[in-house]
Amino acid sequence: MDSLSWGQILSQIFLLFWPVWTGMLLIFAISIFTKERTGLYGRLFDSPIGMIGFAVVMFWALTAVFADLIVTFDSLQQLSGMKNKPPGTPARGYEGQYFLLGGDNLARDVFSRVVMGSRTVLSIAPAATMFAFMMGITLGLAAGYFGGRLDTALSFLANLVLAFPVILLFYLLVTPEIRVTGIPVFMAAVLFVFPVVFFVILINSRTYTQPVKRNALVAITLVAGAWAYSGLAFNMDPLGIFYMDPNLLNIFVSVVFVNSPTVFRIVRGLTLDIKTRDYVAAAQTRGEGPWYIMLWEILPNARGPLIVDFCLRVGYTTILLGTLGFFGLGVSPESPDWGSTINEGRKLLSVFPHPAVPPAVALMSLVLGLNLLADGLREQSLRD
Repeated sequence: MDSLSWGQILSQIFLLFWPVWTGMLLIFAISIFTKERTGLYGRLFDSPIGMIGFAVVMFWALTAVFADLIVTFDSLQQLSGMKNKPPGTPARGYEGQYFLLGGDNLARDVFSRVVMGSRTVLSIAPAATMFAFMMGITLGLAAGYFGGRLDTALSFLANLVLAFPVILLFYLLVTPEIRVTGIPVFMAAVLFVFPVVFFVILINSRTYTQPVKRNALVAITLVAGAWAYSGLAFNMDPLGIFYMDPNLLNIFVSVVFVNSPTVFRIVRGLTLDIKTRDYVAAAQTRGEGPWYIMLWEILPNARGPLIVDFCLRVGYTTILLGTLGFFGLGVSPESPDWGSTINEGRKLLSVFPHPAVPPAVALMSLVLGLNLLADGLREQSLRD
C-alpha cells in the first residue's frame, strides 16, 4: 500500500470523528432551540466567541467520551517496523489501516494516543477543579459571611498556600517519593471530605422545613459520600467502583490543594459584597438560617464570576497536567496524556516532528477553547 497524502489523511481523520460531529450537532440544535429557557447557558449562544469556545470544548469532551470508537489502534500497541514512521504510513500486518499521524519512538500510533490522551486529561482536570470549588465555596462563604476570627484564620491559611510558587508546589506534591511519607493519603482524607460536607449542608439548608424528606436525602448523601470517600481516599471500596491509582491520587490532591485557596479568596470577596444587599437582609428578616442564606441567596448571585473562573481554572489545570507529564510526573510512564506524549516526541523533534506536534496542538486548542468559553460567559454574565 502507498502512503496517504495529507488530503487523504485529513479526510480519514474527519470521518473517524463522526460520533463527535453527530454529538455536537445534536447538542447545538437542542441548545439553540431551548436557549430562551436555559438562562446563562442559553445566552452563551448569542456570543460568537462563546459559541466558538463551547464548540472546541465540546469537541474534546465528546472525543474523550467516544475515544474507543475513534481510535484506529490501541494507544499502547507497538507495531514492528512502525517506529517514527511519518503520517499516512500503512500499518504493517493490518490491511487497509494506516498510522494517520505517524508512529512515535516506540512504534505506537500517534493519532490513537492523542485521542485517548483527551480522556486522560478530561477525566482529571474538571473533576479535580470541581472538588477544589466545593472546598473553596464552603470555606469562602463561611469566612465572608461570619467574618471575625474564622475569616482571619482561613484567610491566613489560604495566603500561606498561595505564598508558594505553584509549579514548585506541584512538583513537590507529585514526586513518587512523596507517596512513601503518606502525605497524599492524609491530604486526600482531609480534602475529599468537603464535597460530602457541601452536599449535606446544601440539602439540609434547603429542606430543613421538611424533616422526613431532609432526613432521607441527607442519609442517602452520607451513605453515597462515605462509599465514594473510602474508595477515592483510601482505596477501601469493597465493590471496586471508586478507586484512584496512587499516581492519580497525587495529581488529584495537588490540583485540589493548589486551586482551593484561590477559589476561597474569590468566594470570600463576593460574599463580603453580596451579604450587604437588600435581599440578604430580607432573608435574615424572614428568619432564614445562615447556611440557607449563603447557599441559596448569596451563591446563586455569585454564579457568573464563579462559572467564568471555573472554565479558566480547568484550562490552567490542563496546562499544569501537561507540564507534569512533560517532566515525567504524569499519571503513569506509558500514559497517553498529552504532556507525556509531547515529552517523548520532543527528544527527536528536529528529525521527527510528527509525534510531538499533534498533542501540543490538542493541548493548545483545548485551553484556547476554555478561555474563549470563559470570555463568552463573562460577557453574558455581565448582563445579569
